[in-house]
Amino acid sequence: MTVTRLREIPGIGVDVVGDAADAAADPDILRLENLDTDLRPPAVALAATGAAISDDSANSYLPFQGRRSLRAAAAAHVGRAAGRSYDPDTECVSVAGGLNGILNTLLATVEPGQEVVLCDPVYAGLVNRVRLVGGVPRFVPAQPTPEGWRVDPDRLAAAVGPNTAAVLLMSPTMPTGLVLDDDHWSALADACARHDAWLIYDAAMERLRFDGRPPSHPAAHDGLADRTITVGSASKELRLIGWRVGWVVGPAAILADIHLVGLTNVVCQVGLAQEAVAAALTAPDADLDVANATEQWRRRCDTVLRQLADYPVIRPHGGWSLLLDARPLGRTPAQLSQLLFDRAKVAATGMAGWGPSGEHYLRLVFANEPVERLADLGDRFRRALG
Repeated sequence: MTVTRLREIPGIGVDVVGDAADAAADPDILRLENLDTDLRPPAVALAATGAAISDDSANSYLPFQGRRSLRAAAAAHVGRAAGRSYDPDTECVSVAGGLNGILNTLLATVEPGQEVVLCDPVYAGLVNRVRLVGGVPRFVPAQPTPEGWRVDPDRLAAAVGPNTAAVLLMSPTMPTGLVLDDDHWSALADACARHDAWLIYDAAMERLRFDGRPPSHPAAHDGLADRTITVGSASKELRLIGWRVGWVVGPAAILADIHLVGLTNVVCQVGLAQEAVAAALTAPDADLDVANATEQWRRRCDTVLRQLADYPVIRPHGGWSLLLDARPLGRTPAQLSQLLFDRAKVAATGMAGWGPSGEHYLRLVFANEPVERLADLGDRFRRALG
């Protein structure tokens, strides 16, 4: 019998579609189902990874909180976005990827039965981790508009109540590409202070904005500076998916608890990868590298939007994916996914379990296919759907 903590945790769907595409082994299949990218990681990271193979100290559990070079780079990186300084020794720990950091942070901040506020739709992996620690998700719906997704700042703040342990937000949000800004942080500051709630900020994609503007970081707001826990990752912005390195930055007292959870959970991050991530974060051209990659993803996004202009797609403001509303097409997302796979060689994932409204949407990831391969996406859709 399934243990209680797993009874309300569905799969994410991506693995099923990805396994089917892998099994087909057909290079003509458009891989739009998973958050991979074909854009190479920074050259300095690849060089540092190669060097680490011969570095005996990289083949070690120690230090458990991560190499100091990595913590210093991550603390400075978050500090630049937040407009404040963080101590790499007491206010930063390294983790085995961003989602490991999210789970460790939730375990350190959420009592069973307490609420965690999230936007809807949202990545199923975030919802599932809330449930895994015994938390209760409280969803705030984002609204699709002709210009893209929007969530009302006051409605977001109103969801914070006496039983709220934390607000867990990502910007740009996966899978919608919703971008949060200063209005949202201002609205949340009073609510989090009133109910003594944490703001857990998933910064994995914060620089992947299509408007060219820098990230809007919640810790830059005076009312949230001491309540914000930032969880970052090398997987998206730096394209270091397989390196499995992330970081958690925030006030020293809660970071001590998060470090304790980490020692009890995954223990440590990948030793061979830490100097690579530190090098990528501190390279002189680090911001330009991310900007250049973001521009390529924006062009791919625009190509998908043009190709599917006759279909109910919602424009993202950043990130790696966009959503298509299945309801006007008279089919479920799962049915659309199967038709696209069988008739048009398109791998895409239905969003069942990705928040209450996820069951209405099909996700298309544009990060892993070049513009040239996306140029016939409209024809493929017409072939699949008529």
